[in-house]
Amino acid sequence: MLEAMNRSEITEQIVAARLAKGLSWQELADAIKRPVVWTTSALLGQQPIPAELGEILVGLLGLDRSVVPVLAAVPMRGASPGAVPTDPTIYRLHEAVSVYGPAIKELIHEQFGDGIMSAINFSVDIDKKQHPGGDRVVITLDGKFLPYEWNSAD
Repeated sequence: MLEAMNRSEITEQIVAARLAKGLSWQELADAIKRPVVWTTSALLGQQPIPAELGEILVGLLGLDRSVVPVLAAVPMRGASPGAVPTDPTIYRLHEAVSVYGPAIKELIHEQFGDGIMSAINFSVDIDKKQHPGGDRVVITLDGKFLPYEWNSAD
């Protein structure tokens, strides 16, 4: 009997198998007909993968089927509390939100009212834009506006 693996160990296997098989994140997303950002996030352990899609992915990656239930489980999302990311790409995103976050918050309140942008009812897309000074990364965050609703006890 195989020893049960945790999500972190499975993610390491996914990354290694993807590289060994020469598969792109886009190819994996296409195989399950899901957006590439969601698929990549899910395979890196941030989204639950429905079992039927997990079966397809583990087949493509050559992983043991015993990992499918772990992939389907609701994961612990996000980084450790208070941790500043050390990966340069993630750190720069963290930096961008740290610098522009307060302005974005003010503009959301000014344009929508008192509320937040959902990260649950949400999509994200990445594009590459040609630019004479060097290619540009375009990240689109698309979240539903959720107004704060203050209910009084009746």
